[in-house]
Amino acid sequence: MIAFLNGRLIPQPKLVLAFNDAGFVSGTAITDYSRTYEQKLFRWAEHLVRLRHDCEICEIELPYTDDELKTAAEAILLAQQRLYPAGTEFALITYATPGPFGFMAGDPENGPPTVGMHAFPVPLHRYQRFFDAGAALEIVGVLPQIEGGIVPHSIKHRSRLHWSLAAQLRTEPKNVPVLVDQFGDSPDTAIGSILAVVDGVVTRPRSGTILESIGLQIAAEKCRKLGIGFTEFTGNWRDHFTKASEVLICGTAFGIAGAHRVDGKEFIWPGPVLTALKPVWWK
Repeated sequence: MIAFLNGRLIPQPKLVLAFNDAGFVSGTAITDYSRTYEQKLFRWAEHLVRLRHDCEICEIELPYTDDELKTAAEAILLAQQRLYPAGTEFALITYATPGPFGFMAGDPENGPPTVGMHAFPVPLHRYQRFFDAGAALEIVGVLPQIEGGIVPHSIKHRSRLHWSLAAQLRTEPKNVPVLVDQFGDSPDTAIGSILAVVDGVVTRPRSGTILESIGLQIAAEKCRKLGIGFTEFTGNWRDHFTKASEVLICGTAFGIAGAHRVDGKEFIWPGPVLTALKPVWWK
């Protein structure tokens, strides 16, 4: 197995962060999770756009072209495909940090930035229950950021402490923990974005209040193609859920799934919107 680190392909076990790297010391890291369908990278261009945007917002240099990153990704995936049965799908993780803190190693300057990439088989077993019976969502707490705060909701970064704590607050181990903002709005999860179907229209939380996932982009695009309404909802989501006929969750690892329960309220599963979206999600 091989990985990418700072411009070179290396054995995957050597993909490590230095003791003084900002990604390790302070958790300063932008990350991306993409995957393959039919052994080909899915929506890679969109993932790269978001990665570059998030790095720019956080002032983390990404000193490689899109072509260089694509070449590295394809080399990693090809090496993985040789090790696993035909048809295995892979997740590809890409991350960037500001690099080492020089003062911790006696160096006068910080950096250069650290950029890494690795792949592993998509852990489909983790999400099988979503397709057997639907997901169960449980609101367990409040997001650590506030709207307008110094850390934008929309970026995908590596700090996952709040999601680790959220998982411990679930009443059932298979529930997907949901965090909301201080007003009870803007629900989000660690694995995907939440959508509610109200009066036949798919609604998403307001832009800028949650992670801007690639799944949300796909949902909007597929709904338009199928003639299904898609819009942002700006009111209180706890009230909104009570009016929904379906609740959906979309994420890179599993695609699109439906929820049969949110905070104890049961929903139709599988519903007509989920049934329409599933066959066209990755095409």
